[in-house]
Amino acid sequence: MEKFIAFLLLTVLLPAILHSQTEISENKEEVIEIIDQKFKDLRTLSDKIWSYEEIAFQEDQSSRDLATYAESQGFRVSRGVGEIPTAFTAEYGSGKPVIGILGEFDALPGLSQKAVPVKDPVHDGGAGHGCGHNLFGVASLGAATAIKELIEEGKLQGTIRFYGTPAEEKYFGKLWMIRAGLFDDVDAVMDWHPSAETKADVQSTLALVDFIVEYYGQAAHASGDPWNGRSASDALELYTSGINFYREHIKPTVRIHYHIQDAGKVVNVVPDYARVWTRVRDTKRDGMEAVWRQVERIAEGASLMANVDYKISLVSGIHEVLVNRTGGARLQENLEYLGPITYDDAEQLFAKKIQESVDKPQVGLYSEITPLEETQEHPMGGSTDVGDVSFVVPTVRLRATTAPKDTPWHSWAVVACSGMSIGHKGMAYAAKAMSMTMVDFFEDEQLRAEMKKEFLERKGDYVYKAIIPEGPPPIAKARKD
Repeated sequence: MEKFIAFLLLTVLLPAILHSQTEISENKEEVIEIIDQKFKDLRTLSDKIWSYEEIAFQEDQSSRDLATYAESQGFRVSRGVGEIPTAFTAEYGSGKPVIGILGEFDALPGLSQKAVPVKDPVHDGGAGHGCGHNLFGVASLGAATAIKELIEEGKLQGTIRFYGTPAEEKYFGKLWMIRAGLFDDVDAVMDWHPSAETKADVQSTLALVDFIVEYYGQAAHASGDPWNGRSASDALELYTSGINFYREHIKPTVRIHYHIQDAGKVVNVVPDYARVWTRVRDTKRDGMEAVWRQVERIAEGASLMANVDYKISLVSGIHEVLVNRTGGARLQENLEYLGPITYDDAEQLFAKKIQESVDKPQVGLYSEITPLEETQEHPMGGSTDVGDVSFVVPTVRLRATTAPKDTPWHSWAVVACSGMSIGHKGMAYAAKAMSMTMVDFFEDEQLRAEMKKEFLERKGDYVYKAIIPEGPPPIAKARKD
């Protein structure tokens, strides 16, 4: 009897399973074809942005090229949105639903690198795409273009909107775009990030806050009359020592970082000025805020001990990601249809040489599609201003392989892969997966309603408020830095 039941299940269910894995709608087939047709143009655009090496709020060429490409594809482009010269939106269609897609394009300082599997900078000290953002913005714009063509043909109804979002690595440009109301009418947002794996991302991120602590003392001759001096660098050292003693008494989910930017100029002068950039993170914004306030008290205590004045200036802060498993499950179905990215022998060899260079097991590239993960309560990892977007609109996220397994992120190794075929393949794959999922967003009103329901349940009664200072974005400061 058990064998008969097993046989019956196999004969009845297997055809349905195979059907779901081998057949997709004509609209999804078409967006895949569009991405393939536009791949050469997208690759060229990605390589240009890779070569520009532009950091936060200085992405003039990258923003220009992305916006110009969007215009060439028939989008209505609005430049300089949110009081940010390098931020823009590109829109096509009209009415509801309004589906957004995020695109980043800033590089990281000090990571300049050629597209070779050993450390070899293009420009010593220059910037590089150690987070793969040259791929990020282009893939998202490619996906938006595929959707635009279906709207143009009358196969989809509504509005597609691409967001060119600068300064994700520092300052967090999306916060000012949210403040400008650019997401107020959006029904759902699609997002992705380059990675060493391919999956529907249903894990949150860490909330964080950035602030500057400055100390003001009195200069004096360090040997002749040090008693007339009040050392700002003494206060800075007391402050960082206080942070380091505090580490024993914080939860394992917390991270505290600091970067000493100024601690004096010469050895024979008691320094009258010191400055340190501080960052506090936790898996939840409430936990982050509690640690933030304690670290500020440590800053005050250091000023009292060193008998100097002090000032704390908020740079910006970001929320953790509000996960949307409903949308993630639909993305998972599309990933399973696409299957893993395939690589040739040369690409696997390149990947293994990267792994050898960074002392990791030489296992090559990994892009297998794993089952949808359970969402962890306290995941560890990085932070992103996509978290803030996820608190104002349901947001679905993807990771796509663009670098070898175990590659250190924010490193030269990611830059190398982002400028060659490994990165290009991940870019094209992401564009296909996101455009297929956005087809679902446009076509399936019930899916949008269920995503919205989950969004509201997870958000609860929390009223979103951006963690940014009053006034315009710090464009002038960013360009000076």
